[in-house]
Amino acid sequence: MVMTRKKKQRIVLVSVGLGLLAAATAFAVIGTQEAASFFRTPTEIAEAPPSPDTYLRIGGLVAEGSWTKGATHTFRVTDTVAEVEVTYTGIVPDLFREGQGVVARGYYRNGVFEADEILAKHDESYVPKEVKDALEDAGQWKPNS
Repeated sequence: MVMTRKKKQRIVLVSVGLGLLAAATAFAVIGTQEAASFFRTPTEIAEAPPSPDTYLRIGGLVAEGSWTKGATHTFRVTDTVAEVEVTYTGIVPDLFREGQGVVARGYYRNGVFEADEILAKHDESYVPKEVKDALEDAGQWKPNS
């Protein structure tokens, strides 16, 4: 079977096109993998601890009397059913305080959530939807508090 020059050019073009498509798909998957983080409540973490290399978000309320300030902050996040110990090195947001809603992003390792980012509510009425849903499921949601 003899291949003409046009057939060879088409095969090369199709191969290059498929290669570019594969590269674009790989870049998209890698890019969204780093941005994707799954939300968990303390109860969900207690029931099924994630693997140490899973980047995730944990949300709930900062447990009263649990915050130790310093270069490394430690506190507990609760959904009123379970609590998870959190450590964070850095400056916490101005609105961060005990009894308030918080979302932390990081890794759960050796029974401690190692946060690399802390997000606090931004006004008196804001609670992340996931935290509100978890509190409602636990029967602890108080819309006016």
